[in-house]
Amino acid sequence: MPNIFDLPMGLGDHLHELRRRLIWPLITIGVVFVVAFGFEGKLKEMTVWPLRKAIHIIGYQTAHQLNLVSDQKAYDEILIHPSRMLVVMSVEESTTTAVTVSGAAGIAVALPVLLYNIWQFVVVGLTSKERRLAFLFLPLGVILFYTGAVVGYFLGLPYFYAWLLQFTAGDPTAVYMLRQSSYISFFFTWTISFGLIMDIPWLVMVLVRTGLVTPQVIAKARKYVIFGNIVLTCCLCPATDLFSLSAMFLPIQLLFEVGLFASRFMVPKKAVPLVVAQAPDDG
Repeated sequence: MPNIFDLPMGLGDHLHELRRRLIWPLITIGVVFVVAFGFEGKLKEMTVWPLRKAIHIIGYQTAHQLNLVSDQKAYDEILIHPSRMLVVMSVEESTTTAVTVSGAAGIAVALPVLLYNIWQFVVVGLTSKERRLAFLFLPLGVILFYTGAVVGYFLGLPYFYAWLLQFTAGDPTAVYMLRQSSYISFFFTWTISFGLIMDIPWLVMVLVRTGLVTPQVIAKARKYVIFGNIVLTCCLCPATDLFSLSAMFLPIQLLFEVGLFASRFMVPKKAVPLVVAQAPDDG
């Protein structure tokens, strides 16, 4: 009996199936967006928490110099009581920011639903081996992405913002004024970046498991990977001192090494050729 996944489908059937698979992710995004918009103030406060943590990290003197806190009491309570610290420059900016954070919440919640439906759409064109392989790696990639975003939110962004604030405090020509829309855009860009960085081990394992490269080839190219990670660190890190650069470079390189180590257990097995025994020659 043929597998349902192996049955041929016409172009019209594919388009109908794609349309059907996209309905539920869009509905999920819409429902979450409407609900999240009712809590857009809380969502904005959540996005500002890493900045408040950064203010606590840089200390009262620097925070007061940047006009982020009015007095010592405000600094001591910065993590407990949110304060107004983002500037809006147009009458619609607060509203558009509310739409942005609500839409981001909808996409974050709907992403697993979207990936599941995409998986159900493409699975009909995969072999049994490819289905097992994709089913193994796709959930892992999503989990690592969300893990990286959470770690970035609680650890990476606060210290990253602290570097930026300290750099700004040392600029004799700058007056600190953080625009709300710019901050929100910056926040989401770097949250996604932390999620993608956490997917480095996953990428290495996928490349090896699919047979595109071997762990030995990647290991031999380690010096090029290290150079690339150094360049990436210099682009991401706002500070120029050795300690700050090392603090960002080491986790990236460590994630690569973890992926390389794990990939050694995922090398695809080569098919063993079938040897047919021949009958001895009686002649």
